[in-house]
Amino acid sequence: MSVFERFSGRVRAALDALAAAGQLPAGLNHANVTVEPPRDPSHGDLATNAAMVLAKPAGKNPREIATALAAELAKLPEVGSAEVAGPGFINVRLSDDLWRAELDAILTQAGDYGRSAMGKGTTVNVEYVSANPTGPMHMGHCRGAVVGDALAALLEYAGYAVTREYYVNDAGSQVDTLARSAHLRYREALGESIGDIPEGLYPGDYLKPVGAHLAATFGDRYVGAPEAEWLQTFKRETVAQMMDLIRADLALLGIHHDRFASEAELQASGAVDAAADALRAKGLVYEGTLPEPKGEKPEDWEPVELTLFRSTQFGDDVDRPVKKSDGSWTYFGADMAYHADKASRADMLIDIWGADHAGTVKRQQAAVEALTDGRVALDVKLVQMVRLLRAGEPIKMSKRAGNFVTLADVVREVGKDVVRFIMLTRRSDAQLDFDFAKVVEQSKDNPVFYVQYAHARIHSLARRMAAEGIPEVAPDLGRLDSEELALVKFAAQWPRIVEAAAAAHEPHRVAFFLGDLAAAFHALWNRGNDAPERRFLVAADPQLTAARLALARGVGQIIRNGLSIMGVTPVEEMH
Repeated sequence: MSVFERFSGRVRAALDALAAAGQLPAGLNHANVTVEPPRDPSHGDLATNAAMVLAKPAGKNPREIATALAAELAKLPEVGSAEVAGPGFINVRLSDDLWRAELDAILTQAGDYGRSAMGKGTTVNVEYVSANPTGPMHMGHCRGAVVGDALAALLEYAGYAVTREYYVNDAGSQVDTLARSAHLRYREALGESIGDIPEGLYPGDYLKPVGAHLAATFGDRYVGAPEAEWLQTFKRETVAQMMDLIRADLALLGIHHDRFASEAELQASGAVDAAADALRAKGLVYEGTLPEPKGEKPEDWEPVELTLFRSTQFGDDVDRPVKKSDGSWTYFGADMAYHADKASRADMLIDIWGADHAGTVKRQQAAVEALTDGRVALDVKLVQMVRLLRAGEPIKMSKRAGNFVTLADVVREVGKDVVRFIMLTRRSDAQLDFDFAKVVEQSKDNPVFYVQYAHARIHSLARRMAAEGIPEVAPDLGRLDSEELALVKFAAQWPRIVEAAAAAHEPHRVAFFLGDLAAAFHALWNRGNDAPERRFLVAADPQLTAARLALARGVGQIIRNGLSIMGVTPVEEMH
């Protein structure tokens, strides 16, 4: 429980005391009362809006309530002062002893400091990556993979029960194309000269091992056979091979899913029919025609009767087809049934999608609401593309041409931790530049280096103490000065950051906080550049050194806790 959450309880108790004394009406709703750090740290450690939000229901002037509440809060032993500001805000300064106790809590709780029970075991399904199994993972998939994996870890840290899921799009024309491409490589593996890859097939060399596998498995049985004899078999075998490749690529990033769901199996099970029938029974699926296209109408356009979902009933622009005129399911129809399946297994659904799918968000949310009668919510986090650069020059990718930059190549060049960290340095819906030169640069402009350097500096202190012969004694945290306690106050925001990031489904907030915490630590470290007595290690004063070492270790613990959520390994030495 954070300092802010604990003090929220103190504020509520003080309000109850004022109500018991007749200074406030009984039964006031405290739901909108907040306790948070003030925007300007010089104003205090905490601020509450209690008087502002309760003034109207209490029928009192907010400053009148604030004055009475500040007086009540000032009675608490952990409060140094409580002052009324502006129209009725209350700024509170907490005692130094409270912050020393909080540093001790960080050190004692270690990896559990900041863990929350806010999720209360609520089951959450986080679906991420879900790339078509038509090739190895490339950098177009990387960002969503990292965002989804870090979000899953963040939610677990906040007390949710999380399932990490991958939806295998193994139905549809792109898988037919994949099987035909693999058949070509299969013939090549058996010694046939295949020449240039025909237009429309996947040309990448990554299919050569697949062809070799098919040749070893089936011999020459399907070399001259009609497509109808081998297509289904080659689809199944090739998708399995590609998923093994994708799993291996994801493992390089430290990503492992709990469940892989197959679109083909979903359709074969009748789940899509069942979902459509359930919506039809509610009057939400019907046979009808779409309105004419806006603007210039195509010459061949004509109204066609389709099976439609009434997504307009949920705020969408038009109703959406779930079945094509030829009787096959649309992608939306199959996806609708897949989300119904996920909703039967979870209390909350989160999808990580590429920004190019933004237009389908509203209809899918409408379908989930309709299928679950509003019991399960779907949150879709959109992820913008990553622009790859090398020393400022763009790197172009083309998956169909077979010259794309693979995720495996990037991880091998700069390392898993660099890739994962950089993917979280901006909001997922903002474009991100990944410059191979800059992400390994050792400067404060590189957030990966800056945070890892802080951790490495902290880890170096024990080695340097031993080298300088400074004995490690019990710390007296009373020796910490105001600047050092300010760093404790900053680090103590970690539990609040965890809960806010988990509530917003925004793991990048963890990276932002670690960057700010590292900057605050480096600033404190650098004050010893010109004043030896302000360094973390003071050979003539082992007790002061012990107190500052405790502070550094506390900061290092928060950095490790944050990096663990991000899936990044903290370094102990910089080279």
